[in-house]
Amino acid sequence: MTGQHGTLYLVPAPLDFGCDAQAPITDVMPTATLARASSITHWICENAKTARAVLKRFGEVHALAAPIQQQQIAELPREVHKKGDHDGTFDATPLLAPAIQGHDMGLLSEAGMPAIADPGSSVVRAAHDLGITVVPLVGPVSILLALAASGLNGQNFAFVGYLPQDAAARAQRLRELESLAVKSGQSQLFIETPYRNAATWASICESLGANTRIAVASGLTLPDARTASATVAQWRRRDVPVSNDVPAVFALGR
Repeated sequence: MTGQHGTLYLVPAPLDFGCDAQAPITDVMPTATLARASSITHWICENAKTARAVLKRFGEVHALAAPIQQQQIAELPREVHKKGDHDGTFDATPLLAPAIQGHDMGLLSEAGMPAIADPGSSVVRAAHDLGITVVPLVGPVSILLALAASGLNGQNFAFVGYLPQDAAARAQRLRELESLAVKSGQSQLFIETPYRNAATWASICESLGANTRIAVASGLTLPDARTASATVAQWRRRDVPVSNDVPAVFALGR
């Protein structure tokens, strides 16, 4: 195809990546999103294997415009996964060549909305610079779901990514976020690799003040999803609310 540029669609993926259980795709993705995604044959993603798995689930509801084997899938470089691509150092322009040629394209992450707590902002930025229309499709975004269920300030909040792995550095970072939340009222949201959930929770209970409110949401959109919110003092008297085998979003504030 030549002439008019295609459109870049930001396609949300189900939040059950890496989980033992999967929610029915129609429970977590609107029909219109599934229909649009199934019409796309050119993709940019984090991992081609997992992208194909998601496309297979889409195709169970709406027939794919091309068989899985014929889908054109380009991966973001590994260094983008590790360091992010929001600082302008990675040029995603070559990945958008099909859109320049007139093909609609999809940007897909492994879970949730691409470019939100995931790579992809470089692709979106390049699309704007090239005059390619960018359309976000409706679907699950774990950070916003967790914030809405937290009881914390949803008018002023920040997502701060991952905490340091080192225990001392993690505790220091938590205290910094607590200080910011207390002074400004800004809720602080962060995520963790599931196998570090328990260690992160222990650090939260040990490092933060008794009156600081902590919320955690895990397994969002799954049948065993759980959201809970309480002060640190209250949490110290309760069982650990998150396990090491499901994705979780943490939030702290006043």
